[in-house]
Amino acid sequence: MVGVTLADDLRKTVGDKTAKVLKSKWDMATVGDLLRHYPRRYVRHGELTDLASLTEGEDVTVVGRVVDSRQRKITKRPFQLLEVTVEDATGRRISLTFFGTGVHKAAADLQSGVLAMIAGRVGLYRGKVQLTHPDYEVIPGRATAETVEEYAARPIPIYPATKDLPSWKIKKAVEYALGPGLDLADPMPASVLGRRGLVPLGAALEGIHRPKDDDELRAARKRLKWDEAFYVQLALALRREAAADLPATPRPDRADGLRAAFDAALPFTLTDGQVEVGAEISADLARAHPMHRLLQGDVGAGKTVVALRAMLQVVDNGGQAALLAPTEVLAQQHYRSILSLLGPLARAGQLDGVEGATRVALLTGSQGAKAKRAALLEAASGGAGIVVGTHALIQEHVQFADLGLIVVDEQHRFGVEQRDALREKVAGGRPHVLVMTATPIPRTVAMTVFGDLDTSVLAQLPAGRAAVATHVVPPEKPAFLARAWQRIREEAAEGRQAYIVCPRIGDDAGGRAGEEEDLPREEGEARPPLAVMELLPLLEGELLRGLRIDVLHGRMHPDDKDAAMRRFAAGETDVLLATTVVEVGVDVPNATVMMIMDADRFGVSQLHQLRGRVGRGGLPGLCLLVTDVPADAPARARLEAVASTSDGFELSRLDLEQRREGDILGAAQSGTRSTLRLLTLQYDEPVISNARKEASRLLAEDPGLAGHPEVRAALEEFLTEDRADYLDKA
Repeated sequence: MVGVTLADDLRKTVGDKTAKVLKSKWDMATVGDLLRHYPRRYVRHGELTDLASLTEGEDVTVVGRVVDSRQRKITKRPFQLLEVTVEDATGRRISLTFFGTGVHKAAADLQSGVLAMIAGRVGLYRGKVQLTHPDYEVIPGRATAETVEEYAARPIPIYPATKDLPSWKIKKAVEYALGPGLDLADPMPASVLGRRGLVPLGAALEGIHRPKDDDELRAARKRLKWDEAFYVQLALALRREAAADLPATPRPDRADGLRAAFDAALPFTLTDGQVEVGAEISADLARAHPMHRLLQGDVGAGKTVVALRAMLQVVDNGGQAALLAPTEVLAQQHYRSILSLLGPLARAGQLDGVEGATRVALLTGSQGAKAKRAALLEAASGGAGIVVGTHALIQEHVQFADLGLIVVDEQHRFGVEQRDALREKVAGGRPHVLVMTATPIPRTVAMTVFGDLDTSVLAQLPAGRAAVATHVVPPEKPAFLARAWQRIREEAAEGRQAYIVCPRIGDDAGGRAGEEEDLPREEGEARPPLAVMELLPLLEGELLRGLRIDVLHGRMHPDDKDAAMRRFAAGETDVLLATTVVEVGVDVPNATVMMIMDADRFGVSQLHQLRGRVGRGGLPGLCLLVTDVPADAPARARLEAVASTSDGFELSRLDLEQRREGDILGAAQSGTRSTLRLLTLQYDEPVISNARKEASRLLAEDPGLAGHPEVRAALEEFLTEDRADYLDKA
């Protein structure tokens, strides 16, 4: 192997057969891909997988020492049998069995005292655990005092493997790739390595794959984590630079416009946080380059008012604002809320409209043809300064006269392609963009995933928000559930209202709906998740007989959904039995109880969002998390965590830890496949923060990276075409 680089085709080093498996299983194409396939763990000298935990049919990799090897003839084909016994440091043993042509080689290799790595499928023969015809690799050395001392300090890598390519075969491929012919020029500037105390790239790859000791392994992981953080931050910093060069129409604040009139008419005082964040956004809108700002705040922090003030500033400058909401319920809620807050300022052309007023239009996918045509005309003509809608706003035939600001609510519910489609509706420039989330984002995630955005945080809740007490209603205390139904009755008797949320709609509504499809099921679960239509007759019967109960779910006609919400908001119903369509945006100050059935079916963020529907007035709220999972189940720990704190930022860290961060440079929102191999967003904040500083510093010194072509090449290798396209649209 001569002159091989990280960018070279993998077949050049490992051959077609192995390369094909690596490509199909892990999408590896280059030598760099292979060398970034890091070990998932390391074992020590004499260490063996816990034999007590092996189960039949399990594919295992074990490391141990041969204590006995016996070859004998048998009367049936293939006439030769080899039995090898391997032992771990605790004295546990497992038997290896070889037949036929493999016997002679295995007998020569696996002699008493040999240390070996073995992989195979666990089987049982006459009640005895064994591996039949396992793959193996002999680790050089005999059981001498010198060998023990040498191997005791050397971690042995165990790779993510597959049946067709066990760990040691991957190890051999990696070792071959790390051979003397590999050209490993380090692209990281020496000044960065020195400031951050990092080892060279060659030493890092050697140390992660063939560490001599723990210190070498730690140094390798530190450097390779740094590379992941640095190139992500460099990519985002380049995006910030590119965005700063794009044109946008300035929309400066006007002292005599709608925004000023709105502020003067507000029946409440803005919080200090709302004023501060509003000033940041106002300054952004006045610039000739597009605003890209993330507004995050806990449930009920007052983001809608902040966004509305920004929209009015754009309208004051002859532009339009589009508010994109993920559900029809939320879009309708925003529409009604904005009309209510603006009053006469939103009634242009009407008798009670004030001079200079604008109009607000609503556009959703299920509107009637007449209403939809009217909304489309209002948007295209510029008659509506503010257009509120769902995904319907993204459709190709939707046009705006002068779209100056896009506000995306609950931005994580929209795909990159969807957000980009709306942005493309502006000719001759880019709109200002404000994305909002009521699911607080840990700072590490904000820095990384939203590193190309300026971030504003609303941490202060408006006056009048009451505390919400949260309790788990567990199966081992049936009296708690009886008391929960009683509490709803008591609140209703006082004129208060309650939500009851279920994970499913139920078959009576026409089958399983998308909003609760493919819900996870616990192992050994006796029943499917509770459904709205299954619970309704029980509520109307013995549980809440006499109370006024209404239903709301995603399979209802939009007019029926809107009517149900209007009745509940007007106090005409006592209980709203719903799915998670009430998760965000629903604001009924008189609602004081949120009861979540099968609460273990929901994620931390969902539970926190649902809890935020109560306590919105001056009345104390109560959130009841009903579950039938046992106390020692992981889901119970999640519920107890939600019950223990109302701090959304603390809960978001827990949510991130449980769900993982997904692929930050791809479409996957959570799961195990990720651009990041070693870096974890929830634990490596200092690395991410320092990488951001170094990336910004490098670009300040060399904006186009013309003086650092090796860094540019490494970034292009890291940032593949599809990842770059994703970032460009994000």
